[in-house]
Amino acid sequence: MRPILQRTLRKAFVAPRRPYHASVLPSLISTSSPEFAAKTKAMDELVADVEAKLAKARAGGSAKAAERMRSKGKKLPRERLGLLLDPHTPFLELSPLAAHEVYGEEIPGAGIITGIGRISGRECMVVVNDATVKGGSYYPLTVKKHLRAQEIAREHGLPCVYVVESGGAALPHQANVFPDKEHFGRIFYNMAQMSALGIPQVAIVHGISVAGGAYVPAMADENIIVQNQGRIFLAGPPLVKAATGEEVDEETLGGGLMHSSESGVTDHLARDDEHAIAIARGIVGDLGAAGSREVLPPQKPEDPLYPAHELHGIVGTDVRQPFDMRDVIARLVDGSKFREFKKEYGTTMITGFAHIHGYPVGIVANNGILFSPSALKATHFIELCSQRQIPLLFLVNVTGYMVGSKAEKGGIAKDGAKMVRAVACADVPKLTVIVGGSFGAGNYGMSGRAYSPRFLWMWPNAKVSVMGSAQLSQVMTSVSKDPTQHSSLKDEIENQSTALYSTARLWDDGIIKPTDTRDVVGLGLALAARQRRPTSGRSTGSTTWDGDNKGFGVFRM
Repeated sequence: MRPILQRTLRKAFVAPRRPYHASVLPSLISTSSPEFAAKTKAMDELVADVEAKLAKARAGGSAKAAERMRSKGKKLPRERLGLLLDPHTPFLELSPLAAHEVYGEEIPGAGIITGIGRISGRECMVVVNDATVKGGSYYPLTVKKHLRAQEIAREHGLPCVYVVESGGAALPHQANVFPDKEHFGRIFYNMAQMSALGIPQVAIVHGISVAGGAYVPAMADENIIVQNQGRIFLAGPPLVKAATGEEVDEETLGGGLMHSSESGVTDHLARDDEHAIAIARGIVGDLGAAGSREVLPPQKPEDPLYPAHELHGIVGTDVRQPFDMRDVIARLVDGSKFREFKKEYGTTMITGFAHIHGYPVGIVANNGILFSPSALKATHFIELCSQRQIPLLFLVNVTGYMVGSKAEKGGIAKDGAKMVRAVACADVPKLTVIVGGSFGAGNYGMSGRAYSPRFLWMWPNAKVSVMGSAQLSQVMTSVSKDPTQHSSLKDEIENQSTALYSTARLWDDGIIKPTDTRDVVGLGLALAARQRRPTSGRSTGSTTWDGDNKGFGVFRM
């Protein structure tokens, strides 16, 4: 560490007109302490448990369902995904534990695989129906996961590739799948909107695509169907017979040859799964400038000075145990360099500038409860980043804003509101990682899900709730004298606050390992850095994100 500091100081002395450089964060933890060892052991066990659940979810449906697909000459969903993506390139999977223990039956990944990967050298959003899970039917959380993938694609201008094999809506859940604004029909609305914005939509039909699902390939800009395997129809043979009396087989009704040679619904007829995927890769390779907005990092990445595995011993699994977030930052940012902003003011909030994988980022991190100075400091910093167009990374471990008569008289409500307003109106991409607790209004001020961060990830130990368990017990004691009710409600809220409960319901974009955080955030920043899309209807030549910067509104002083 010392030679790096010496080199930094020497450069500053020789060239005093250069900008002030970030300082290297020191590591003050003792990796040989019993506390560090205990935290490491607890986090290791929790990460191993999550990895086991992820492996099970990624295996898809039953072995019988997988064998049935293979017997028909089909590739399994993740095999199709592997053929579609460029070899040895990262795939940022979204919410792989969606629907975990939600429906009273196994629906791994909510029956759909979504994520961002590289196809023919181009970053794309990929949506893969998993027909080994209930035939690829859409449960409410399947729809939510599909829509979330489209939202991310639209925000970042990512071409969408849909790998289709689905029986449509899960009929027992149709009331929560079909009629509302954020239900099944929104998928096709989004496809139309993205196509209008110049974001390519490509579909590959590997199996059945029925009812509303038939509109995925029909709404695509370009599509492929596998002969004697893909099927597209608004109603299958049984429903056609019931409605019209016509008896017709699936191939005649909606097979690949018919749609490619007669109806014109499909554009390419493939021999098999592999051929279809090869055609799709060719389509993506020929997209030209459409959806191509990649921006290289402005500076060369540097590895942190300290190993990522030490994060397990720094944070542990008990969100009540304090730790210094600077120790986390030092293991995430390039060269462990961090130019801290307002270090001596509002010390329970850490703010400052750094780079991750070469991309600039403004970091807002908790180091305790939020007092008025902490909230004001964060507000100031968020305004700076918005003005300078620097993306924001929120590292969350917050119990909430300070309460009590002194805090209220000091204006904590209006100062907290300033921070919440700044987060809501900041005109830059926001990324959120919950590394500990995210409780109460602190969840809002630290860019929780309601504040539309581009991505929100959780560590396995993370918790999200209206309040912590200790505060909950005190509140319950004051409002109810029934200790049985206290215990049952406390247990229920404890369960509902876990990362597993959250990710199963898509309140986040997935649980990530602490050791993967730097790379995952780096991918997020690379996406956020993509060239801006020209605003429609303008002749000024200016560019912006999907909407104009509306400022921050009125701060309550």
